[in-house]
Amino acid sequence: MTKEKMMEIVLMQLSVDYNCKPEDFFRDDIIFTYAQKNEGRRDVPFRNPRLEMITMGRGVIVNASPNIMPYVKRKLQNKTRYDIMNSSLVYGINPYYLPDIDHIKLIENNNYKFKLFEKDKIDFLYNFKGFKNALQYDERLYGEDVLAVAAYDGEKIIGVAGASADSKTMWQIGVDVLPEYRGNHIAPAMVNTLTLEILDRGIVPYYSTDCTNIASQRVAVKSGYIPSWSHCYRSRITKNPFTKFVLNFVK
Repeated sequence: MTKEKMMEIVLMQLSVDYNCKPEDFFRDDIIFTYAQKNEGRRDVPFRNPRLEMITMGRGVIVNASPNIMPYVKRKLQNKTRYDIMNSSLVYGINPYYLPDIDHIKLIENNNYKFKLFEKDKIDFLYNFKGFKNALQYDERLYGEDVLAVAAYDGEKIIGVAGASADSKTMWQIGVDVLPEYRGNHIAPAMVNTLTLEILDRGIVPYYSTDCTNIASQRVAVKSGYIPSWSHCYRSRITKNPFTKFVLNFVK
């Protein structure tokens, strides 16, 4: 897969998710769009009322439910990207990463054994607890787990990197390593191996974490990823106890 093809896929998917045009992500502007369940959107929870913000470093896409849009516009219109992403509406921000296609190479770790699990074999991994960032177990909140890499110390599973099929074209990677084995370059090796396998299948892998989780951000960089966009995944307007008051106010 080329960098150009990867970005074409990503921009098309994000434009479906946030109800905008692919070129909107490169406009120096604040673009307000209505949140709706477009066909082909990533398989993630759709909460109502909904307020999300996403930026690739230029402008900001502000995606909100129609019933709160008037309030959101009054709060954010004519503000800068920085002011919006640091406004009182923002509860938390996720950095998202894409593979550095031009430079990513296979990472080897000869101290441990690594095994690839296809979709029909992943159920076996659900027997081992402690890998909730990599596996969905019984929760199944997002797209189903479709591919995984497990790290072994002898016969013991000590780490798992898993991919969930959030859409037909993009799979999200999560990773966990048992606490006593962290710091041994296991997580980057698993994420890197899984990433290259996904790319070989013509799918775009991506990685996300919290802005405060520095260890996870380091795993992304060591695995061959680069920062690609930031996303306000939740807002106080949808979690605040005064939400009912706000919704009544904007009607």
